[in-house]
Amino acid sequence: MDHLPDLVAAELPAAVALRHRLHADPRRSGEEDDTADAICAAIGLPGTRVAGTGRVLRIGPATGPAVVLRAELDGLPLREQSGLDWASTSNVMHACGHDVHCAAVVALARAARQVELPHGVVVLLQPREELAPVGAPDVLADPGFTAHDVRAVVAAHVQPVLPRGAVGTSEGAVNSSADELDILVTGPGGHGAYPHHTVDPVLALAQIVVALHHLVSRRVDPLDAAVLTVGEMHAGSAPNIIPTQASARATLRAMSAADRGMLQEAARDVVTHTAAAYGCTGSLTVVDGEPALVNDPALARASAAHLPGLALTPAEFRSCGADDFAHYSAAVPSVMLFVGTDDGTPGAPGLHHPRFVPPDEVVGESARAYLAGLLGAFDLLVP
Repeated sequence: MDHLPDLVAAELPAAVALRHRLHADPRRSGEEDDTADAICAAIGLPGTRVAGTGRVLRIGPATGPAVVLRAELDGLPLREQSGLDWASTSNVMHACGHDVHCAAVVALARAARQVELPHGVVVLLQPREELAPVGAPDVLADPGFTAHDVRAVVAAHVQPVLPRGAVGTSEGAVNSSADELDILVTGPGGHGAYPHHTVDPVLALAQIVVALHHLVSRRVDPLDAAVLTVGEMHAGSAPNIIPTQASARATLRAMSAADRGMLQEAARDVVTHTAAAYGCTGSLTVVDGEPALVNDPALARASAAHLPGLALTPAEFRSCGADDFAHYSAAVPSVMLFVGTDDGTPGAPGLHHPRFVPPDEVVGESARAYLAGLLGAFDLLVP
C-alpha cells in the first residue's frame, strides 16, 4: 500500500492517452457502452453490467467490505470549441471533466491491481449523470452493485472555482438539492385592446416570477444556502392577443432538506394565490431531482488527512450545483472531492462550457484525490 502513490504516477502516461481517446469520442447519456468497454479494457478486467450501460469491476479481496470509486461515463450535448488536436468533432463533448475522472480512476485501478489490498475496491463506471433519469438510483438498485459489501463511496470532480492543487473536502452538504418547478397560469384570453373584458395570465405570471425571487431572501436563514432561478417563460402568439395561458420553468436549489420542502410549498402558495389575485388559475408541478449531496464527516476528514502526503491541499468548497452522487451519499457514507483546475488565467471557461478542457496534469491530481479518499475509507474500516 505504501507504494500506491508511485504506482499511480507510473500509470499516468497511459491514463492521459486514454483521456485523449475518451475526450475525442464521447457518448451521450444512455449510450456509453463504447466508453465503458474502453475503460474496462484499459483496466484489464471484464466488467459487470449495471444500470444499463454502466459497469462494475472489483479489485482485491473477492468478498468482504469494499470501497467504491465512482466515475461518470457520459458527455454533454455540446459542440466543442477548444481547438485541441484531440477535441471532439461530434455534437457531444466532455465539458464537465468526466473524461478526467475516468482516466484518473483507471490509473488508480491499475496501480491497485499491483498491491495486496486490505479490502475490496469496486470501480463503478456510472452512466447518465448528465441527463434525467439519472443513473445513480438505478445503480443502487442493481444486483451487480448490491452484491458487494459497500461500506463507502468515493468520487472526485474537477472544479474550476478552486485553484490547482487544492481539493475540496468539506464536511456535510457540499452540493444542493435540485428540483424543477413547472408553472402554468390560465385565463380566458381575449383582445389586447380590451383587457377589461378578460384576465391576463401574462401579467399574473410576471407577478409570480417577481414574487418567487423573494422567497429565498425572506424565508431562508441568511446563513443557509438556497437559490431559485426562473430560466424559461412562454406566452402568447401575437402582440395584440391576450393568451389563454402563460408558463414558466424554474430550478430550485437548497442545501437542507427542511429548506427544500419549505420552499416547494411556499412556491406553490405563491403561484396559486398570486394567479388568483389576478383572476387567473395557477398550478405548480414540482419535479423532484437530486437531494443535497452530503459528505460523511468522518470520511471527509480521513480523506483530507491523506492529501498533504499526496502533494494536494485540503480546501473548503460548497456550491448550489447538483450531482446524482447525492443518491450514494444518502445510502452509504460517501465523499465527493473537488479537484481545483484554476491556474489563474483571467476569463477561463468553467464547467459545461464548449472550451472547458482541464490540462492533462489534472488527471494525476484527480487520481491522487481518489487515492486520498480510498485511503481515508480504508482507515475507517475495521479489519
